[in-house]
Amino acid sequence: MAKTPAAAPTATDPVAIAGPAPETIAVHGHRIACDGVGGALGHPRVWLEMGAAGFVDCPYCDRRFVAATDAGHDEHLAPGVYVDAAGH
Repeated sequence: MAKTPAAAPTATDPVAIAGPAPETIAVHGHRIACDGVGGALGHPRVWLEMGAAGFVDCPYCDRRFVAATDAGHDEHLAPGVYVDAAGH
C-alpha cells in the first residue's frame, strides 16, 4: 500500500512559520503571561500579545500559545500560564 504524502505546511501554520515548540498551549485570550513553571524553577513573568498569526512563543521557555478554535472548550491552563489581566 502506498503512503500518502503529508500535506505541506501553509503560511499561516505556526509550525511552518517558527518551527516546532517544546510545548503548545491553546488559549482563548490573546494576552498571555508566562512564568515557566512558576516559583524558583520558572522565569520572570512576561506578558505576550498574540498577533494576527494566532500564536506567540515565550522568549524564555519557548512554550507556544495558540488561539483556541473550539469555543466550547473548557480551558485548563498549564502551571505558570495566565490569560488576560485577570489571570486564571
